[in-house]
Amino acid sequence: MFQRPGLNIIDVIKCHAEFRAKKAALICGARQVTWAEFSGLVNQVANALVSAGLRKGDKVCLLALNSIEAAAVLFGVLRAGGVIVPLSALLTPQLIAGLVKDSNAGFLVVASPLEPLIQPVMAELGHLPKQRRIALGFADPDWTPYEVFISGASTAVPRVDLEDDDEANIIYSSGTTGVPKGIVHTHLIRALFSYSLGIEFRIDSSAKNIVATPLFTNGTWMTLMPSVLAGAASILLPLFTPESFMEAVAHHRGTHTFLVPTQFQAILDHPDFKRYDLSSLRIMVAAGAIVPLPLKKRILEKMGDVLMELYGLTEGVGTTLKPEDIRIKTGSVGTPIAGTEMLIIDNEGRVLPRGEVGEIVGYGGGIMKGYHNRPEATAEVVWKDERGRTFLRTGDMGRFDEDGFLYILDRKKDMIISGGINIFANDIEAVLIQHPEVKDAAVISVPHEKWGETPLALVIRQPEAATGEEDIRTWANHQLGKYQRISRVEFRDEDFPRNALGKVLKRQLREPYWREVA
Repeated sequence: MFQRPGLNIIDVIKCHAEFRAKKAALICGARQVTWAEFSGLVNQVANALVSAGLRKGDKVCLLALNSIEAAAVLFGVLRAGGVIVPLSALLTPQLIAGLVKDSNAGFLVVASPLEPLIQPVMAELGHLPKQRRIALGFADPDWTPYEVFISGASTAVPRVDLEDDDEANIIYSSGTTGVPKGIVHTHLIRALFSYSLGIEFRIDSSAKNIVATPLFTNGTWMTLMPSVLAGAASILLPLFTPESFMEAVAHHRGTHTFLVPTQFQAILDHPDFKRYDLSSLRIMVAAGAIVPLPLKKRILEKMGDVLMELYGLTEGVGTTLKPEDIRIKTGSVGTPIAGTEMLIIDNEGRVLPRGEVGEIVGYGGGIMKGYHNRPEATAEVVWKDERGRTFLRTGDMGRFDEDGFLYILDRKKDMIISGGINIFANDIEAVLIQHPEVKDAAVISVPHEKWGETPLALVIRQPEAATGEEDIRTWANHQLGKYQRISRVEFRDEDFPRNALGKVLKRQLREPYWREVA
């Protein structure tokens, strides 16, 4: 009998180094590394970590923007048997320190220009000795420079055996519904994630993946990991701008990318959009937030049939709406990702037939191991079917049509219950965004003496708009059902609070209105 090795992504890099040695693996600005060179960097980081005392299962926090070195650290930690913990650059120093401690990290890698985010809280992280604080691109006497840390380390593959159930990463949630939770994936889960999304996104060795979102988001991994698996090249943008993205696509003949809706909007709005040749793009994945129908139609009109919408959770289930279906099922988010099963259940946990609205639950090989050190939170998102299989409760409300295409209605926690009737904020927002003077809209629940809750529309207007709040409310209510009608409209001058992938943090928007009631 053959002994099957653990299924993981990191061993693939070694294979590419042997059989695609001179092929480009990563490109960042003017710098390019081949698969042979990248494998050597990854092994060097891994061996340096092991020499510094990292043991299998130890956590390594990484606070960095996109760079070849940051990618080498990410995969180097996995190669050493460690658990990578990417930290969001959008968090406060106090929250970053809290996540370092929550993860029980034994190493901390910080890259310039993000060191100001960690310096105010270093007193709280005194348990980490200097040799385990690695500075990438900046000098500080209390830190070990990255170059010094890896100097002298071997570029050979370290002798670390990875098993299927070994933890690979902890990715902290966006915090859209509360304090971030650490989402744990094993090496097997990450491998299945890469295989299934590689199939869905049609990524092969000829692909050139434009990485336009930060490495600390799971959305970025959706195209990066399948590209690594296939031996494709990834072009890393340290910071996204419409110009840098379009230049990268045109110069490198980019084929694949993942973008959030606000990035699509910025690209299409750019005055030089028509000047760039973007015809090489095969698949543009949109995710992170629901793509408003007007924007979706505009993408199709301006960029052709390259859009693929993905609905999914970092916890591990999702759907894709493919280019060949997007014009027919425009309002849908597609069908379940390869290897995933999804159902709709009611409040009592009963499976609902197609067409009926309920909570979306999913089952598949990519579902997380659980929330780090939070067994109660893990238990809350488990639903078991009659066969005893554990499905993930998404907290999203939706329905399947007769063809098996999923339609998202709202977050369960964002649903407005007015007078006992369920109102989905997304439906109201879809109407508001069609007003010619509305740039963006977020609908939330606010207290109401008679009905308990009522919809409030927060609106950001287009520049030079002259329409008043009451005019927009009247216009929208003429198109909404009686039970959906907006109680009032409030204009906002600044953008709504968002997570790293552009999703509106409605919990923060609601809090001031419910504070007195609470």
